[in-house]
Amino acid sequence: MKFGFDIDDTLINLRQHAFVLYNKKLQKNIPLESFYALKTVEIHEPFGLDATEGKQLWDSLREEIYFTNCPPFPSAVEILCELVNHGHEIYYITARKKQFAEKTKEWMKKIGFPIIDERFYCGMEDHEKISIIQELELDYYFDDKPAVLETLTDYSTQLYVKDHPYNQHLALNRIKDWKELRQLY
Repeated sequence: MKFGFDIDDTLINLRQHAFVLYNKKLQKNIPLESFYALKTVEIHEPFGLDATEGKQLWDSLREEIYFTNCPPFPSAVEILCELVNHGHEIYYITARKKQFAEKTKEWMKKIGFPIIDERFYCGMEDHEKISIIQELELDYYFDDKPAVLETLTDYSTQLYVKDHPYNQHLALNRIKDWKELRQLY
């Protein structure tokens, strides 16, 4: 079978990692409970930033957010390695900017994700993921963003949402713990 995965906030805990960095950079001590209560993908509001200021901060810290010690979600690396060991194909489809493609791929390999270069797609906008997912004829696709998943509901690909407070309105299969994926293979 063919499995497709978004990276940020699907396989790795990027937003929480960024939240911790925001606290450090802004010399704040906003508790993680504020992060867990967020109903949006954006994380700037608890820091008193508007959307423009939040985007500017994210952009200024992007490389540090992406390539420092951002942890994978528990069992994500292990489960994807198991999928490969069972003969399944793994595809990564991320909207990270193209300039970060090679560095992202190498960083993910370093932390243990099983990556075949030809199955790593990076550098498109969220809405452009749809054509890639369709062209690959994926059996399963996993993402966290409602805007991406909602555009795929009419296709034969089985969709799963990585559970977060901001995507609770989606009536899709959910992954809360990556070990739950074992029931598919």
